[in-house]
Amino acid sequence: MYFSDFPIVGGETRLPIYLFTAGHNLFQYHVIRNEGYYHPQIIFCTKGSGTLIVDGVEYRINPNCGFFLPKGYPHEYYTNGDVWDTYWVAGGGDGFYNMLETMELTTPKVFKLGDVSRLERILNRIHETLTADSIFGNYRASALLYDFLIEFYRIISGEEEQSKPSAPLVRAIDYINGHFSEKITMDDLCNVSGVSKQHLCRLFRKSMNCRPTEYIAKCRIKAAKEQLITTEKPVEDIAVETGFCTAGYFCKLFKRHEGCTPGEYRTGLH
Repeated sequence: MYFSDFPIVGGETRLPIYLFTAGHNLFQYHVIRNEGYYHPQIIFCTKGSGTLIVDGVEYRINPNCGFFLPKGYPHEYYTNGDVWDTYWVAGGGDGFYNMLETMELTTPKVFKLGDVSRLERILNRIHETLTADSIFGNYRASALLYDFLIEFYRIISGEEEQSKPSAPLVRAIDYINGHFSEKITMDDLCNVSGVSKQHLCRLFRKSMNCRPTEYIAKCRIKAAKEQLITTEKPVEDIAVETGFCTAGYFCKLFKRHEGCTPGEYRTGLH
C-alpha cells in the first residue's frame, strides 16, 4: 500500500510528540537535500536497495536496513535499480527529541534492523488513522508515533535478540523481590546470580536502566507506598518493615524518587 501523509499540524505542536509526515514509497525517487530536512527522519527499506550519501560517504541500504537523519543535515539518497521500497516517518515535539537523545540519535546513523514488520504495521495504522479522522486523526497518529519510536528503539538496542532476560539477572531480581525488606549486599546478589559484581551491574544497566542498589530502593519504595495508602502505620515503622536503615534515610530517598514526603503522599498532597 503506497501512501504519503502530510497532515495539517495545528494544536498537535503542543503535544510532547507529534507526527509531521509518514509514508510508504513503492519506488523511492532520487532525493538531494543540501540543507537537510525540516524534521528528523527515520527511513527503512523493505524491498530492493538504494544508496544513502552523508558527509561524502556512501551507504548501501538493503531490505530490513534503515537510517536516521537529524534535522537540517545535508544528505542524498537514490535507488540502485528498478525497485526500492521505503517507509519513512518524521516528527517533532520536546518528547520526540528527548526520545531521540535516549536512543543516541543525534547524528546520521545506518542500521541493520532485522524484522521490520511491526514498524510497517504501525506506519500503516498511522495512515489508516489519518484517513479515517480528519479532525483528531493526527492526535491519534501522534500517539502511534510514540509506539513506533518504542519499537524502533527496541530493535536498534538489540532487545529483539535479548527479549528474554539473562538467567543471572532473573535470579538477582527474584531474590530482591523476595528479600527487599532485609539487608541485601552486592555479595548476596553475586552469590545468588553466580556472576561478578561488574557483570551483574552491566546486566542491570542494560536491561533495567539502573544499578542493582537503585532497583532495591525502587522495590522498597513501591512496598512503602502500598503501606502508606492501605495502613495507618507510622512512617518510622514502614521504613523499617520495607528495609530502610532509618526513617530519615527513607524520607530522603522517598522524596528524591516521588517528589514528595511519605506524609504528603499518604494525605494525597503529592
